[in-house]
Amino acid sequence: MAHLWLRLRAVPGWIWPLLIGVLLFALPFLGMDYAVTRQIELTLILALIVVGLNLSLGFAGELAMGQTAMYAAGAYVAGLANKAGVTDIWLQILIGAAGALVVGIISGIPGLRLGSWSLAMTSFFLILLIPDVLSIFKTETGGRNGLAGIMPATSFGQMIDGRTYYLILVGVTIVVFALMRNLIVSGHGTALRVLKQSPVLASSMGISVFRAKLTAYAIGAVPAGIAGALFANLDLYISPEAFAFSFAMTVLAASIFGGSASIYGALIGAAVLQFGMNQSTNFSQFGLIISGAFLLLGGVAFTGGLSGLVRTLVRRADRAARHKVGAQAVVAAPAVVEKLEGALLRTDGISKAFGGNQALSDVSIEAQPGAVTAIIGPNGSGKTTLLNMISGFYRTDAGTISLDGEDIQGLASYRVARAGVSRTFQTPNVPEKLTVIEAVEAGRYAADRASVFASVLRLPSYWRARRADRLEAERALALVGLSDQRDEMADSLPLGNRRLLEVARSLVGSPKVILLDEVASGLDEDELAVLEQLVLRLRDAGMTVILVEHNFQLVLRVADDIYVLAQGSVMAHGSPELIESNPRVMEEYLGVTAETSATGGADNE
Repeated sequence: MAHLWLRLRAVPGWIWPLLIGVLLFALPFLGMDYAVTRQIELTLILALIVVGLNLSLGFAGELAMGQTAMYAAGAYVAGLANKAGVTDIWLQILIGAAGALVVGIISGIPGLRLGSWSLAMTSFFLILLIPDVLSIFKTETGGRNGLAGIMPATSFGQMIDGRTYYLILVGVTIVVFALMRNLIVSGHGTALRVLKQSPVLASSMGISVFRAKLTAYAIGAVPAGIAGALFANLDLYISPEAFAFSFAMTVLAASIFGGSASIYGALIGAAVLQFGMNQSTNFSQFGLIISGAFLLLGGVAFTGGLSGLVRTLVRRADRAARHKVGAQAVVAAPAVVEKLEGALLRTDGISKAFGGNQALSDVSIEAQPGAVTAIIGPNGSGKTTLLNMISGFYRTDAGTISLDGEDIQGLASYRVARAGVSRTFQTPNVPEKLTVIEAVEAGRYAADRASVFASVLRLPSYWRARRADRLEAERALALVGLSDQRDEMADSLPLGNRRLLEVARSLVGSPKVILLDEVASGLDEDELAVLEQLVLRLRDAGMTVILVEHNFQLVLRVADDIYVLAQGSVMAHGSPELIESNPRVMEEYLGVTAETSATGGADNE
């Protein structure tokens, strides 16, 4: 049984949705009646809207209900184009998609610029404004009476009958889902999942938070616009009631119930909601209650919706099958550190205050390529604040920060990352729902990536970037000794391995400078030995390494230059030998007196 399951799991994942698509194509030829046909058509239209919502909500982590407004825009733009003489359904689909895209960009830019809940509120009011907008342009849209007089659509000059419309709808849905799936499994999809987990982490990897969220929101508008154009040709009449707030709640419920972090969850949720609502003869009266029930069931009964439940069951079956059959050995990539091009990083007199707390005061450090520069000091001395300022998360109150002579202070954090500064965090920041190798591959987003267009259409540049990502990720995992855990879920790793995973992710993009923030904390002796050897190899290869660390003995073994911070200022600076013999450092940093140090009583911190 275990062998059979593993054989089934070896089948490419796209085979199963393809089989469903073939079945949908075949249904009209199997004697399906009109009632079932219409429900399937409405389900597919709803699924197109939901899959766009899933992109911004489930993957980018941005709550927005504007898909209903984009759906309305697509429907009315296509309907008006039809009445103007554009009867070809393919042109109407393009016009509807473009109309929804414009609405998405116009509503997305201010909502995302303001941050926080602004996009959710903007999209919410956008839905409420639909009836008023239709009333303002009553002559064109028909106002609250709806848009009538839409002519039957054609396809390349040929009239479309009911069966042909159904086949076109199924075909368009399959293509849209395939393209969305291509986007999600590409590096851009991984970047969105990192962004959902932590905008700070995303910025440190070179991902523009605003641009990524706007891209997801705008792309998510396109399927809604396509759905609107198809809806306009379903009954040749557009009613404003089709875009009411209750429908927006239906879209949200379908997303949550099916699984917002899933492409195919959109189809599952749409099918359940559409066929479930069809069983209620009083849906118009109890629509919000029904949608709310599905929201609660999907959000409370099982995390991640139905698709999340299926994913969990599949992973458990995978683990059980591998346990019975026996895990196959993973062939690790060569743990080779090639010649690296480091950069001179310098801070000159930088200061930073938070209110009345002076976190840093006139701090100047210099980190040379091919050297390990350590920054030590007691808790609260400003070490992590200094790294955050170098990374672009904080702005300097005074002073400058330069990389090979080019000023980088004032740059957005993602631009600093793209300039060649990579880092780890005190608390390991590991994205959820990514495997170890996917989490490491995400670190190459700023270094080398295919465009969204190439990723969606699977152009040659996408495959080149994908092969390079996988090769470099395998090499980085080998460097930190995690090759045998490449297919594990990243957030399931123990603390020590998560820290090593962060190091691998920071290295995979071939940065010029790497900032290691207390990376040795939580490592056992074997992991510490791996880290120590890796730091030395990176130094010897030419990288600029800045190490913030409390493990004093590790610092003494690997550092070429040490800066000691105390109360936000540089208290001492010198070689490991000079720092180890500095009585003030020993007393304030290690908490021992010079006499105790002389007798060998200094403890590691």
